[in-house]
Amino acid sequence: MRTLLALITSSLVAASAALVGCSTNAATGKRTFTLLSRDQEIAMGAEAAPQFTTEFGGAVPDASLQAYVARIGQKMAKETEKDNPSLPWEFTLLNTDVINAFALPGGKVFFTRGLAERLTTEAQMAGVIGHEIGHVTARHGNQRISAQIGLNAVLVGAAIGVGLSDQDTAFRRYGQYALPAIAIGGNLVLLKYGRDEELEADRLGVRYMANVGYNPRGQMEVMQVLADLSKGSRPPDFLSTHPNPEDRVKQIEQMLAGEYASTQGNPNYKDFKDEYKAQFLDVIKKVPPAPKSSPKAWRPPEQFPPDLGSSATWCAHCAAERTIAAAP
Repeated sequence: MRTLLALITSSLVAASAALVGCSTNAATGKRTFTLLSRDQEIAMGAEAAPQFTTEFGGAVPDASLQAYVARIGQKMAKETEKDNPSLPWEFTLLNTDVINAFALPGGKVFFTRGLAERLTTEAQMAGVIGHEIGHVTARHGNQRISAQIGLNAVLVGAAIGVGLSDQDTAFRRYGQYALPAIAIGGNLVLLKYGRDEELEADRLGVRYMANVGYNPRGQMEVMQVLADLSKGSRPPDFLSTHPNPEDRVKQIEQMLAGEYASTQGNPNYKDFKDEYKAQFLDVIKKVPPAPKSSPKAWRPPEQFPPDLGSSATWCAHCAAERTIAAAP
């Protein structure tokens, strides 16, 4: 039976590995394994974007505000690496008081009103958008899908082995309790990847905003805002896909003192505070307030858009939460 388990597991892993492509990412310079092609990423994001927009209250009903956010995003997207500028980039301001920003594979970036209203400069908004652009150019979503599929292949093989083993064997007795632990442990490894990806997206975001003349200190200021908002309500760090805001501030401080030191005190790198107030904050005050914490924005992970499949296949944090909830 153990031989059968090994054969099943190795076959599943080999089958999934045969589909994996290894290439050097132009944004990060790293060799990565990805299952989805560029066209598949674009199709996935395009198909899911409308429903995500609906889930988070729809777009803010003001063309000038949408154009303002899109202008900032498109300016940075044009200065990304290799063929990334040709992605069908879209930047949407969502009409919800939820504090968040996220990106879908293929160039669909979302920024919530709840976060935008708490910022004070255009450079801060550019820092958030640049971070999300970094997730897209680094192909983090693709990497998560690839990692999750590999883990699921091992778990399926192990589950089949436990199910086919003799009832009274130690393998069967211990295996039925070990599988949930393996699932949780594996997803925690993926969560570590998630935290590393967040820091990597911060680094890319600093690059993109500096490329077009924003003071990269704006991104650090955003992290400080998030740190203040998260006090007293932060989830345990070992079950979070995001590192502590303080850790992110520390990384950006090191970058500003190192390779981006020339941007500090340099009039060529601006925060555009007055522009943000006049073109965004003063305008959005005239727009009817967003609904309070739309319930649809907080639906359980398994109810997110079916076009992306179960969130456990592409969101490591969701997968871990679901596994823990299902464990005996």
